[in-house]
Amino acid sequence: MTININNLNSQVQVQQNKQAQVKQQAAQSVSVSAQGKQISQDSVSLTPQAKQLHELQKKANDAPVVDQKKVDELKKAISAGEYKVDPQKLAASIANFEFDLI
Repeated sequence: MTININNLNSQVQVQQNKQAQVKQQAAQSVSVSAQGKQISQDSVSLTPQAKQLHELQKKANDAPVVDQKKVDELKKAISAGEYKVDPQKLAASIANFEFDLI
């Protein structure tokens, strides 16, 4: 029984070449997909409600701080019984506030 050893070496090389090609193609496809992912960029879009909320937050931050002196004067006037409420002016103010909410 004879074995042809001349073709054994070339068949092993052919298999190794095929395996190397498959590995190279896999590496290229991974590289291409990674590049595709790097090219894409994230984006953010704000809804109109978010923009409105941001504007309201700005207004709240820009609002004047509580005037503690005036608060103290009102407390003193109320406790002394000197603070008088005008019911018509109060009702008009409440109505205006309600209409502003609509």
